[in-house]
Amino acid sequence: MSRTSSERIADILEAIAKCQRYAGSLDGDDPTLVDMAQDAIERNLQVIGEAANALPTDVTGAHPEIPWPQIRGFRNILVHEYFGVDVATIREVIDAHLPQLSAALEEQIAE
Repeated sequence: MSRTSSERIADILEAIAKCQRYAGSLDGDDPTLVDMAQDAIERNLQVIGEAANALPTDVTGAHPEIPWPQIRGFRNILVHEYFGVDVATIREVIDAHLPQLSAALEEQIAE
C-alpha cells in the first residue's frame, strides 16, 4: 500500500520525536538501556530516510535548505554500513539536523 505525502511527513515527524525522546537514554549508566536506545534511534533514522526518499519533489523542492540527499544517504549507511555508525554521529544528527527537518516539515503541513 502506498502512503501519501502527508502520511510520510507524519511518519518522519513521529520518528523525529521518538529520536529526540530516546536521546536522553544514550547518556545513561545502564549499558543495556543505552544499546536499546541506540537501536531504536537508528531504526527511526532509517524510517526518516526511507520516508524522505519517497517524498515528491514539490515537498523536497519547497525546502532546499534541507539536505535531502544526505538524509537518504545516511539511511543507506545505517542499513548497509551499520558497523560504521557510532553514538557521537547519532547524537550529532539528533541535535544538529533533526530540529531543522522537523521545522521544515511542520511548515509544510501548515501551508
